[in-house]
Amino acid sequence: MPGDPGRALASMGVYVFNASFLYEQLIRDADDRRSSHDFGSDLLPHVIGRYRVHAHRFAESCVDMPNGEPYWRDVGTLDAYWEANLELAKITPQLNLYDQDWPVWTFQEQLPPAKFVFDDDGRRGMAVDSMVSGGCIVSGATVRRSVLFSNVRVDHGALVEDCVLLPDVAVAAGVQLRRAIVDRHCRLERGLLDDPRRFRVTEKGLTLITPEMLGQTVHQLR
Repeated sequence: MPGDPGRALASMGVYVFNASFLYEQLIRDADDRRSSHDFGSDLLPHVIGRYRVHAHRFAESCVDMPNGEPYWRDVGTLDAYWEANLELAKITPQLNLYDQDWPVWTFQEQLPPAKFVFDDDGRRGMAVDSMVSGGCIVSGATVRRSVLFSNVRVDHGALVEDCVLLPDVAVAAGVQLRRAIVDRHCRLERGLLDDPRRFRVTEKGLTLITPEMLGQTVHQLR
């Protein structure tokens, strides 16, 4: 940004279209041999001045931000995606999902509440500094500084730290999992994580685990 090298001006690329209108414009642009078929360079400039186009002030997009600035995160890398998710579990996150004045409306599958079972020494179901979604069961396992999406199962003796687990992940008994993003439907068994070469590791040491890397397929897992 001119005069402020610590900031940058960027197109965030968030658009809302009437579906039929968007299809019409995409077909028109595809038939235009002069077009480079770029959304920002061709499609948007064409509709401005010809149709009802409105811009929304980003400064008005969020309320009650801790530092007074609207919330925005670029999650275009695995590290950035992981950091943005774990930030939500902090004591005072930049984006407050519990803010009743600015609710987040999205699809929510009807699931039972998260459940934590067993309270024995060495077998205590618990989650600390974490967000645990509906349908999850933490059975005699420990979850710390992590985000668990819906229908995640963590079995007894397992440890999950600094992780993002997507829906329908199962962590078997005794598995130790740290600093990872686990794709949906993965079944993490003891021994499957012993060879780190099969997984993708980022520059910051974050591990991505997908069913394909584990030799599992969605068809098998379902």
